[in-house]
Amino acid sequence: QVQLVESGGGLVQAGGSLRLSCAASGSIRSFNGMAWYRQVPGKQRELVAHITGGGTTNYADSVKGRFTISRDNAKNTVSLQMNSLKPEDTAVYYCNGGGRNLPYIYWGQGTQVSVSS
Repeated sequence: QVQLVESGGGLVQAGGSLRLSCAASGSIRSFNGMAWYRQVPGKQRELVAHITGGGTTNYADSVKGRFTISRDNAKNTVSLQMNSLKPEDTAVYYCNGGGRNLPYIYWGQGTQVSVSS
């Protein structure tokens, strides 16, 4: 069992930046991939960014060019750098990892990101 704990959420003005971090209680080295999802009330959880074990990244069209996902296997962390934030980025962001297929097995508790206009 691996626990994922997110941090770094908060309130920011449109155009600003935030960096989310996800710390795993165990090794993520064997994880096929890690991902960040987000969810707003009344909507399905949305895949925002994904990174494979080899470092290949993929992003939702809505965040391409603004968000960057990265992982540090030595520190068992995954990060999401979010730049040029928009009000529509407001959501609870979840870290996800473990297993073979999306969505992965383990979820963090979520961290709130709020972007004001």
